[in-house]
Amino acid sequence: MSDNRSITRTETFDCVRCGLTVTAFAPDGGRRNHCPSCLHSRHVLDRVEGGPSQCGSRMAPISIAVLRSGEWMIIHRCARCGELTSNPISGDDNQLILMRMAVRPLAQPPFPLESFGDL
Repeated sequence: MSDNRSITRTETFDCVRCGLTVTAFAPDGGRRNHCPSCLHSRHVLDRVEGGPSQCGSRMAPISIAVLRSGEWMIIHRCARCGELTSNPISGDDNQLILMRMAVRPLAQPPFPLESFGDL
């Protein structure tokens, strides 16, 4: 392993919401862009423009999406500009927050559950 690669593996960032010092690499070796504790991120990439973002605001986790492959993705929304992004979950992400987001549509449907009694 080269020295440059070793330095990259120890790269960290501070969570924009909770202040936790986070390693930039997940346990599986993949690059991480969000805090494993609170799942918040920082808006550093502009997906629309395809490059670095000038926004730099907090990205809040708002939902979970499951790809056809079965991979779970966290959906983030920028608190300043509203841009939506999706990022793969990491093995050490807060499972309670992930499950809360996953079941929220079932626990709080946009229609009254009583309507099922009439079917």
